[in-house]
Amino acid sequence: MIRLRQVAMIATDLDPVIEQLTATFGIEVCFHDPGVAEFGLRNALLLVGDQFLEVLSPIEDGTTAGRLLARRGGPGGYMAIYDVDDLDARVERLETLGVRIVWRGDFPGIRGRHLHPRDVGGAIVSIDEPQPAGSWRWGGPDWPAMDTSDAAVDGITGVVVAATEPERVAARWSELEVDEAVRFVEGDGAAYDGIVGVELHAVDRAAVGAHHDIGGVRFTLV
Repeated sequence: MIRLRQVAMIATDLDPVIEQLTATFGIEVCFHDPGVAEFGLRNALLLVGDQFLEVLSPIEDGTTAGRLLARRGGPGGYMAIYDVDDLDARVERLETLGVRIVWRGDFPGIRGRHLHPRDVGGAIVSIDEPQPAGSWRWGGPDWPAMDTSDAAVDGITGVVVAATEPERVAARWSELEVDEAVRFVEGDGAAYDGIVGVELHAVDRAAVGAHHDIGGVRFTLV
């Protein structure tokens, strides 16, 4: 099993992006993960059904996210994080295909592996195995009990990844079996390789087709 569970964005200033997301979609912050300080970042997690949007911003100089922000000249999509039930088998297969693991995290309730972006292409990917199935430590302890009845969206159905060679990158993601819920498009010259769009499931069918540009990402209601 593999399922898109969390999509991360980066921004120089986290708070305005969070304010736009909450105001536009009626979703709420469920957690601020102190663990991301390891990477020189702060974050906020927003609950979308039982999935999550994450916004990160640097709090130190010289972070990977900060360098990416500088190269892009602004905010945008950062990482696709997948919920899997067979982490060790997937890692073994990925390593036979030449994919390096750049971060390993083993915690009570979840184990995660970040894949080297140069070995995957398009965007940063993480594969994470929660225990028990369906839980999600990254979302914090309170999200299962949160009232989401006022939310305008109740799920993340997909991401859009821009790449300078979208067919090659799509083939690589397919080979690595990390292409669930991903659509690949060609960059427009000014665009960078990375997540440029997120598709959200609308509670109100009348809202389907609406677009909202927030934090360098185009959100589309489906």
